[in-house]
Amino acid sequence: MNVSHKSIAAATAAALLLLLAACGEQEGAADADASDAIAVKAGDSSCEVATTTAKAGKLTFEVTNEGSKVTEFYLYGEGDRIMGEVENISPGLTRRLIVDVRRAGTYQTACKPGMRGEGIRGDFEVTGQAGAQQDRGGHLAAATRSYKAYVDAEVEKLVPRTKEFAEAVKAGDVERAKSLFPVARTHWERIEPVAESFADLDPKIDGREDVLGEGMAFTGFHRLEKDLWVSGPRPDSARIAEQLVADVEELASRTRGIELTPVALANGAKELLDEVATGKITGEEDRYSHTDLWDFQANVDGSKAAIDALRPAILQRDARLPATLDTRFAELNRLLDKHRDGDGFRRYTDLSRQEVRELASAVDALGEPVSKVAEVVAS
Repeated sequence: MNVSHKSIAAATAAALLLLLAACGEQEGAADADASDAIAVKAGDSSCEVATTTAKAGKLTFEVTNEGSKVTEFYLYGEGDRIMGEVENISPGLTRRLIVDVRRAGTYQTACKPGMRGEGIRGDFEVTGQAGAQQDRGGHLAAATRSYKAYVDAEVEKLVPRTKEFAEAVKAGDVERAKSLFPVARTHWERIEPVAESFADLDPKIDGREDVLGEGMAFTGFHRLEKDLWVSGPRPDSARIAEQLVADVEELASRTRGIELTPVALANGAKELLDEVATGKITGEEDRYSHTDLWDFQANVDGSKAAIDALRPAILQRDARLPATLDTRFAELNRLLDKHRDGDGFRRYTDLSRQEVRELASAVDALGEPVSKVAEVVAS
């Protein structure tokens, strides 16, 4: 998960959300759009964006990490809404972020050396208004409708499952709360790119203690995870559980009006795999419960749901790509199935190094074709 603490005065946003825009990325790379890409030089204490103005439409940022720390790059909209992000850029690496910005306004760019905190910010002005993307056969419109229905369905499950978990915490029923923890998180993890786009709610619901911004309280799922698995219930655990429910209900309210773009779907699919690569494969996400494989599977499920929604549009533009995606998803799911235990999964710490390497390799193999989808659907 990404954490950035921001004061979000305007996080009311529901409407304009061209949101999620995007983050397709490609390493190094040059293609037909390369000449239009906006170069970003990300250092340990600097964030140089080649231009700070652009016309509305598909924007491509080519981010080179010239520092010594792994970094991220974001484009924020009104109310610190995340329009697009690209994570896990190692020193020396160049990755690409495609963002579909359809309206004029003042946005902000941000490099985040060390992948934490507010980042190094700068204003970015977008002018004009983008026209509608060509949509032969209506496949793109159908894709966004289909994926919005998926998000709605997952949110409808997230709220009651979180309430069940919170009630168990408040009742002091530690074993029941432990059993419900990964179940509730599954519905969060499946829609994580959408949920994370609300930058004020994300750290409150899913913030890890070590990456919270300065001055932020440690709350949400991971605070309760630590209480349950490490310290035992604490005097304020019930209050934290109640706040978690309130935050999840606020998320549900905001997602009702969300508008998605095809590029956003494509990049959400890749973001979910990045989440696996940066948080689950390392075992950092659920470091107290070691229920990482539940989250891992949920991220893969969410990624595949986005790709499935886009399949007709992808097929129309690149007839060979869907078969490659299907093969790679099947291989990763086959490996995950090996670690199922009843209705859930083995503890992540029970996996051997070889088993972790196999999963990491399969995630990398899937990430490569998924990273192409944004450019394909934007074409």
